[in-house]
Amino acid sequence: MAIFEISPAIALLPFVSFLLALVAGKYMPKKGAIGGIVATGGSLVLSVLAVIAVAGGSEYQHTYWMWTDSAPIDLSFGILIDPLSSLMLVIVSLVAFLVHIFSLGYMNAEGETGLPRYYAELGLFTFSMLAFVYADNLLMAFMFFELVGLCSYLLIGFWFRTDSAASAAKKAFLVTRFGDYFFLIGVVGILATFGTAQFASVGGTESFAAVAESSLSDSSAALWIPDAVSAQQWITGLGLLVLGGVIGKSAQFPLHTWLPDAMEGPTTVSALIHAATMVAAGVYLVARMFAFYALSPTALGIIAFVGGFTALFAATMGSVKNDVKQVLAYSTISQYGYMMLGLGVGGYVAGVFHLMNHAFFKALLFLGAGAVIILMHHEQDMWKMGGLKDKAPVVYYTFLAGALALAGIIPFSGFWSKDEILFDAIILGLDDPVFLMAYAMGLTAVFFTGFYTFRMVFLTFHGEPRSEAARDPHSVGWAVKVPLITLGALATVAGVANLAPVEKLTGIGNATLLTDWLDGEYGGYDALTYHQYTDTAGLGYEYIAGSEGTTVLIAGALALGLALAGAGLAYYLYNVPRPEPHVENLGSVRDVLYSNYYLDEFQVALAERVTMPIARAANTFDQSVVDGVVNGSGSVSLFSGDRLRRIQTGAVTDYAAMLGIALVLLLVGFGLYGGWLL
Repeated sequence: MAIFEISPAIALLPFVSFLLALVAGKYMPKKGAIGGIVATGGSLVLSVLAVIAVAGGSEYQHTYWMWTDSAPIDLSFGILIDPLSSLMLVIVSLVAFLVHIFSLGYMNAEGETGLPRYYAELGLFTFSMLAFVYADNLLMAFMFFELVGLCSYLLIGFWFRTDSAASAAKKAFLVTRFGDYFFLIGVVGILATFGTAQFASVGGTESFAAVAESSLSDSSAALWIPDAVSAQQWITGLGLLVLGGVIGKSAQFPLHTWLPDAMEGPTTVSALIHAATMVAAGVYLVARMFAFYALSPTALGIIAFVGGFTALFAATMGSVKNDVKQVLAYSTISQYGYMMLGLGVGGYVAGVFHLMNHAFFKALLFLGAGAVIILMHHEQDMWKMGGLKDKAPVVYYTFLAGALALAGIIPFSGFWSKDEILFDAIILGLDDPVFLMAYAMGLTAVFFTGFYTFRMVFLTFHGEPRSEAARDPHSVGWAVKVPLITLGALATVAGVANLAPVEKLTGIGNATLLTDWLDGEYGGYDALTYHQYTDTAGLGYEYIAGSEGTTVLIAGALALGLALAGAGLAYYLYNVPRPEPHVENLGSVRDVLYSNYYLDEFQVALAERVTMPIARAANTFDQSVVDGVVNGSGSVSLFSGDRLRRIQTGAVTDYAAMLGIALVLLLVGFGLYGGWLL
């Protein structure tokens, strides 16, 4: 179809806006904002057209440049558009479009300096993520994965003259790079083992997942696998290496520590990073590679356990924070933990569903927090807010819609996707204790999510104003309100895309549109469909009392009940005219939570007491042994050359004498060796 022929423009339009803002931003309308809005708007239109084309039964893969096709490895750059990538293209371009519009009211209206640089970096960020989304192979995805990380470094450190912003940018870059080292090793291992990095088997070229699956059934396959391990173990190891990059980018334990500090960047940047770009990239990569991960139950179990633990771990920390953006940062870590839990238990649709819903309600909440910061004259401490509900009704009600979705309250979008994740986890957990433990952690996190979400709502908007800024808030304009209203509507109704519990309980058909979409009912490659992944994984499951309906009701009631209990506790403690800081009563527990379980201190100690001594020892060995051998051989050469140089006099008589002496020595040597001289 024609739309596929121009699909490179989906990513290239923001790249053009990046170039224009970089070169001529100070001469452009709104310092580059209009160019960014037009570019991301164009990407959004093209992405929607791509979705329509896929819905018509089409899919697209095209190689634009062949790096090398020399056996045994094929390296290329191309585009893959199928149900998953087309859906993500719409999500990324929509959020980027709304963030650009919101920036008019948040950055331009507030008189920020460096706006051309800001809009140039936003354009490059959007380009990188869009190119990553429809990359047709793992190597190309890795390259844009890294470019996404570079852009986040630039944007987090936008106010680089502030020490805290510069430090946060470096921390984000270094922590995610640590995970990316494992990712890079995984990419090299996949290429070396399977000879290809393609995600889909197209045009006679098999995907690396297809080659891996064949190796499990055919032990005679000519693949490079170390002798000490089986094909199954090697596939698991490669999957876990790539997972290292995912854990870093998606801020999962233990590489989550960079994300709260990343709040030093503009709030618009936080919205884009958390909702649709950098943090989303890791989870999207797992979904994109799910055909490969489905081959390893061990890898899926680790993904599920890390996800469940992170969901609970981060939620506890979010419950004690006082900065509105910090609360949202820990909620992001927790929610991506839910997505990892969903994918780990084989809930491919559930994980992608929550990725979509989270993009809407988290972008809404961060932009809502940005609106609150404008109202509060750039104050972020919730204890200095209060009473904003009636003074900014649009901000309040849209923020409330996002909060209800985040907490998982029916019928808002977050309820449907989180409920589906927990349902997939419990039916698998009833058959496997590892998955049951992951489910238990995810379920417990629901209570904390409800608590910290509504603690944030009540402290920010309810009660009496607790500062002069809250008593006389700044106004917000249309550029702020339009994105909030748009995202508020999506956070409210997006859940109808996959009403799985309704279909299971009532038998009503056509209630699971997203499941059908990701299962190839409308178009796509057969090997990249939900049912194919389920068949490949072969995970066992059980129902409570042997009934699917009973399990749906019990799992849903538990999750909803815990969410309401957490919200109810927040209502009781904080929905009062003059709330008290009740978390202070937790004593040492509060200190541990507020200090993020001292993980930052632990990582610093690890670097100082383990990494640095090893590095110093390696440096000493390098300078004394390696450099010693090299420098020693050089010194011998220099010494020898200096001595030999002295006999190069240029006098013919000297050379004749040396020739005579050499001849005599040769004759003596041969005579002694032959035995005829003596």
